[in-house]
Amino acid sequence: MLLKKNIPIKYIFGKIKYEIFFVAIYGFAIEIIYKNFNITEISIPMTVPTVLGTIISLLLAFRSNQAYDRWWEARIIWGSIVNDSRSLARQVMFLIEDPYEPEQIDGFKRRFINRQIAWCFALANGLRKEDTMPEIKRLVTLEECDSLADYDNKHVGLIQLHARDLNNALKQGWVNPYQQIQLDATLTRLTDAMGRCERIKNTVFPSTYSLYIHLALNFFILLLPFGLVELFGFLMVPVLIVITACFFLIEKMAIHLQDPFENKPTDTPMLTISKNIERDLKQMMCDKQAPATVLQPEQFYVL
Repeated sequence: MLLKKNIPIKYIFGKIKYEIFFVAIYGFAIEIIYKNFNITEISIPMTVPTVLGTIISLLLAFRSNQAYDRWWEARIIWGSIVNDSRSLARQVMFLIEDPYEPEQIDGFKRRFINRQIAWCFALANGLRKEDTMPEIKRLVTLEECDSLADYDNKHVGLIQLHARDLNNALKQGWVNPYQQIQLDATLTRLTDAMGRCERIKNTVFPSTYSLYIHLALNFFILLLPFGLVELFGFLMVPVLIVITACFFLIEKMAIHLQDPFENKPTDTPMLTISKNIERDLKQMMCDKQAPATVLQPEQFYVL
């Protein structure tokens, strides 16, 4: 996720440097032809590119809104994961108990909560198509790691281990049926959040819509110099670059926001959120190894 401060200009305009380069070459070519060969017939009324630019602006606005909705939905989902992870840890800490086996219960609670932390990291890395096992091995037992071998999506396997332990706790009498229902409801919400993330990840933004807007934008840029050349003369090229840069930046913004799980600076900051969850849940367990604070970002974004 991009932060409010210190976003370098190089990053912003680096996304459109090639487009701007070709637009500048094209603008210079039109300017040279118009001045040296005195071909005034190539100019067209500004009304034509103005109307086309207005239509493209509306289409880009609609696309940007749809892309932002996808990004914002992803952020809302991860906000719910934070809340449900804390709720699950609280329920495990205070609903599961057995006065006759306190040490076994304490180990059960720690294993369960550490597995929930691993689930957050596994979901984040899984959505970004990265290796999930390093974080899982850090937080769960070797036996549980081995049980995940048959799962392509490790976060699904971790939820299954949650359900297995919860069922075992009910059989052992560590929770009553009502408490088991409450814990299972929290697991259901986490499963729902997992599915919603996967839906966003696997649902491709309509390619034909993107293609048509891009073609219309290119056609608009091809026509624009012929309308500007009469109005601005030798200043036509810088004006052309400024106008086209605005359109290109809006298009690029929509392209980046529409895929919030691609390991880019514009992503939902899933790993940062997972680290916050780890800190909070370990502090709830009074774990001495819990990170006191989350490291501040050294760059202009967090992942």
